Amino acid sequence: MHKIIPKEIRDEVIAKARAGEKVAALAQTYGMSIKTIYGWLSKDSGEDVISVLKYNKLKRENQELKRLLGEVTLEMSLGKKN
Repeated sequence: MHKIIPKEIRDEVIAKARAGEKVAALAQTYGMSIKTIYGWLSKDSGEDVISVLKYNKLKRENQELKRLLGEVTLEMSLGKKN
């Protein structure tokens, strides 16, 4: 069952998220899901707010690729071959 959240609370959460507060912290503080807040942000802005989640995933993948590239580069500089 879904609980109804007053518009005042919704507006407060959206304002805090836009001001830079972490969505996960807001979700915990207000006892709601992260998806709920991202849904509100998406509806409110008309933009694809979910892209923030995709960006974070791509950022982690990029960091992993850089780490792997560093390992390969080090192995090649030491004369090792796979």
